[in-house]
Amino acid sequence: MKNFFLKFEENFIAFLLVSMTLINVANVFVRYVLKSNITWALEYSIMSFGWLIILGAAWGVRVGGHIGIDTVINLFSKKTVKFVNIISCSLCIVYGAIILFGSYIYVEKIYSVGIRSQDIEWLPAWVPKTALIFGFGLLIIRFSGMLIRIIKNQQHGLGLMNEAKEVIDSIKFKKTEKKIVKKKGAR
Repeated sequence: MKNFFLKFEENFIAFLLVSMTLINVANVFVRYVLKSNITWALEYSIMSFGWLIILGAAWGVRVGGHIGIDTVINLFSKKTVKFVNIISCSLCIVYGAIILFGSYIYVEKIYSVGIRSQDIEWLPAWVPKTALIFGFGLLIIRFSGMLIRIIKNQQHGLGLMNEAKEVIDSIKFKKTEKKIVKKKGAR
């Protein structure tokens, strides 16, 4: 079940991206070749993009895809780094909970009023807005899991990408590679 959920998330994000692209290409064709319009294409793209951003943020936390520079923090002791990471995760959870609570109130009000989407008339407006609830709920789950792993010493750091370190490592690799090539050429 866990594997299905993880793959479902990735596949749903990919589906949103592909469907947005296809609908926009179709709308361009219909608009410029057939001189007509797919009236709901823009609203669908906006809704899908919202889901894509919110779910993509949670997925980025899961796979460590967000950028983070921890060069300065790594100068401190392991105990201090762990403490800072615990505080960081806790603040992310609190922020997510505040946004999740506000999102619930927002979606509930739209539901109670009965507002419908502008161009997709059969779709209640609250349905696409639930992306906020799902996305921030997932973020809270992801940061909570990360916090537990940090506390148990199963994870060090927030699992963020460190582009500065990657660039430095790639430069070191290229220098090592050049030395190897020179040695082979000298033989």
